[in-house]
Amino acid sequence: MTATVFRWMVREEWRLHSDLFGGGRFGAFPVAIAALTGLATWLLGATGTDAETVAGGLVALVAFFGLQVGTIGLVGRDALRDVLGDVTLLVFSARTLPLSFRRLLATFLVKDVCYYAALVLTPAVAGYGVVAVLEGGSVAGVALLWVAVVAAFAFGASLSLTLIAVAGRAKTALPAVLAVGTVAVLAGGLDPVAYTPYALYADPGPATLLRGLIPTALLAVVGVLLFDPSPDGGGGGSRLFDGLFTAVDDPLARRSLLAVARSSGSVSKVAFSMGVLVVVTALLLRQVTLATGIEPHSGIAFGTLLGLGAFTTYWVTQFDEPREYLRFPVAYGRVFRSLRRAYLALSLSTGVAYLAAASVWFPVERLAVGVLVLPGVAVYVFGVTAFVTGLSPNELLFDTPLFLAFGAALAALAIPLLVAALAVTVAPTWVPVGSVALATVAGAVGLWLTRRAGPRWDRRLRGA
Repeated sequence: MTATVFRWMVREEWRLHSDLFGGGRFGAFPVAIAALTGLATWLLGATGTDAETVAGGLVALVAFFGLQVGTIGLVGRDALRDVLGDVTLLVFSARTLPLSFRRLLATFLVKDVCYYAALVLTPAVAGYGVVAVLEGGSVAGVALLWVAVVAAFAFGASLSLTLIAVAGRAKTALPAVLAVGTVAVLAGGLDPVAYTPYALYADPGPATLLRGLIPTALLAVVGVLLFDPSPDGGGGGSRLFDGLFTAVDDPLARRSLLAVARSSGSVSKVAFSMGVLVVVTALLLRQVTLATGIEPHSGIAFGTLLGLGAFTTYWVTQFDEPREYLRFPVAYGRVFRSLRRAYLALSLSTGVAYLAAASVWFPVERLAVGVLVLPGVAVYVFGVTAFVTGLSPNELLFDTPLFLAFGAALAALAIPLLVAALAVTVAPTWVPVGSVALATVAGAVGLWLTRRAGPRWDRRLRGA
């Protein structure tokens, strides 16, 4: 029975995507991933970043991707509460299937690892591997990286599911667990990275194999056992944010903010997704410094990656049906302006808070540059996302042509800024000034794209 459900879950996932975009358009997605990863590896190599550092960054980014995929628990609770319309998945059909929910969830987790390993992870490693081998790397090293990348995705998905499950059992449980874990790491002088799948690649051997995989397996088991699928699992939205957002004067922005606050995970899912990005960025900065001896500009790096990561704050459209606004006496231009207000309220406040927290470990004067870079990048990301995907980013970004357009638009800004962060020693004064200027110009482009997005999607949806 379990094997049958696994096959049906894989088929469900494929049909969901291929029906949305057409088999050919979606089938080209792995090719696009391989090409983009290969290009990024080559460009980073051209800046002096060695292949080992790029591989470490790839493992970290895949773990972050796994964390995002693991939030299926939040989506599931919202689906059970009927706030997502007709969204239904096999994993949340335990009430009608002769299977326990825990078995369905465990099967779904294994399915996700296998499905995304084929769709995204293997093409990404292949794109990296072609460049690495041509530059003198070994095929065995690329194969080992593939194992580490797949394991990192499983680690991220399992960790995310476990954190959601713990938070769903008691409101104070998650902060307590995180506090105890932080104290244990600091008091014991432990390197948390050594207990992740990255250890498999950095120092392969029987000991690192166990140390890298056992925590992942334990997280998966705990997450499946503790997760509460009931609509009330995890509580509702935060009363504090509910009251705060009710006072917003723009009705459309207020609607979007309250939808996030009253959904499963509330505003904490925004803080969680951007917090993970902060940790990933800090680890990448550490790895680059250790590998090259160059200390990147932390403010430019944090400001850029937090601005790019603000894409996850497009949660404000999660509960929107694009055509529903046609019933309202409002143009789509107004809709996107209001969504931008909600988006910036969540992303900028969270990003600035994390930059302030990072001042404990990084120079304040450098992080101040990040505070200036962040808004421009965030506005640019919103403008590109609104123009390219409208109100359906999660669906349309699996459309290969749109994904390539979106990726190219973000790369046009991200690559110069990240290169500037690495090259700051060349011109310590002018590089930060130029980065802030570039982010400001990007913000202006984002505002223009947002204005163009309204008429564009108004024509498309009214003409459909």
